Amino acid sequence: MLKTHKIALAPNTKQRAWFAQQCGYARFAYNHALSDFKSALENDEFLSTSKLNERFNVAKKAFAWTKAQDQVVANKSIFVNLSAAIANWVGKRAKFPKFKKRGKKDAFTTNNQSVRVEGKRIRLPKIGWIKMLEELRFIGKFIKVTISRTAHRWFVSITVDTEDTEAVDASTHPVIGIDVGINTLATLSDGTKYDNPRPLKRYERKLKREQRRLSRKVRKSNNWYKQKYKIAGVHYRIACIRNDAHHKATTDIVNNASAIGIETLKITNMLKNKKLAKALSDSALGEFLSKLRTKSEARGIPVTEASHFYASSKTCSSCGHRKKDLTLSERTYQCSACGISIDRDVNAARNLRNVAVGHTETQNACGVQVRPQSEARDTEAGKAVWQQQPLPI
Repeated sequence: MLKTHKIALAPNTKQRAWFAQQCGYARFAYNHALSDFKSALENDEFLSTSKLNERFNVAKKAFAWTKAQDQVVANKSIFVNLSAAIANWVGKRAKFPKFKKRGKKDAFTTNNQSVRVEGKRIRLPKIGWIKMLEELRFIGKFIKVTISRTAHRWFVSITVDTEDTEAVDASTHPVIGIDVGINTLATLSDGTKYDNPRPLKRYERKLKREQRRLSRKVRKSNNWYKQKYKIAGVHYRIACIRNDAHHKATTDIVNNASAIGIETLKITNMLKNKKLAKALSDSALGEFLSKLRTKSEARGIPVTEASHFYASSKTCSSCGHRKKDLTLSERTYQCSACGISIDRDVNAARNLRNVAVGHTETQNACGVQVRPQSEARDTEAGKAVWQQQPLPI
């Protein structure tokens, strides 16, 4: 299994300058190759990544400063980054690649075969040993080493090919359903709730104040750049608070579950609601579910996603009755069929747990189907009938 550990670095002034040069060299190679690719397309010619790299190796000789740089950085920028961007565009998974700008997502990938790690220090090609703020947790072969800058900090991301996995025997743990939201980050089927820190809302006033100060500075002056770094620092702190809450919640959930049921969210469609777009972006629910899937896969815990049309909030977890309308202001679910009164989020989480239990019962230990599912599930006509049926508890 491939695992990546992102560690903060403590470089000196010379090493910081070297990092900035390599980021600029990677950006220069990427933009030059992308310009050649774009020009060739205008002439109805599709250049391969190898051809783009050959053209760049010829063009870089006109610039004397490129001789002192790490040439692997340029090759990785073209063969890895640009190649992936073009492949995503060809596969219609992304728009046409854009030129990189200075100061935005500064990063470069170096030669992983020349990298060594000893305790809290790392040795990079041409620059030598650099201090790290923590030790590398994983043992194995280095697959990829990337240096990046976020706000005022430099980080190294090391991808390691580990031989063993974290799969454990979780048969004694219960099946858990998870309902995510804005006010509460995650609500479990057993009633446990994880608070959502909402860091953007907490630092919004400070962020506005710092941005007003930036607007009063002369653009691209020294004070303008200093103030820009302050704003980047505020954004960095917001991201750290959000990631810390996500990691703590997902780790605690995975350590106490044998199977997990979650809902299918269309984040892009949800963000179209102007009244909830900022709160949804602040919560980063898609990132939370992504972390949950990754950690569950590493430990061998199955994760079942409910159908996109499954109304977990409108369905009663006790009798299976489904309401026609349920507003966001109704925080308590009142069932008109069985008379149960339960917290709205807990009710949805229990329905998602029932989905995970039903999915587990139709498969054997190897994940192979052992009992045919009802044909009413798979037909549009029987979908409404199936949702009225009581779910397994």
